[in-house]
Amino acid sequence: MASSQPLDDRIIDVIRLLEPGEVVSYGDIASDAGAPRASRHVGRVLAQTAGLCWWRVVNSQGRLVPGNEREHARLLRDEGVKVFNGCVTFSPKGRFSLR
Repeated sequence: MASSQPLDDRIIDVIRLLEPGEVVSYGDIASDAGAPRASRHVGRVLAQTAGLCWWRVVNSQGRLVPGNEREHARLLRDEGVKVFNGCVTFSPKGRFSLR
């Protein structure tokens, strides 16, 4: 991605490319957006930007969003992702596809 593009826009572009069943970490998004140390910033962008597929992004251990685990798990399961005890255990695509 072009580095002259603002970071928030690059993060949003990466998130919009995620496909159903694809689960990645905040760090994966940050890295793909060209700012590998900005994983917390990814979380802020997700929280502040309507219309993004926030449920496809989890922490590096596969943990769901605290306080919203039930909805998060439901949305992921609807896309074929396996969730157990608040954590992604398998996804058809993305970081957790080999677990």
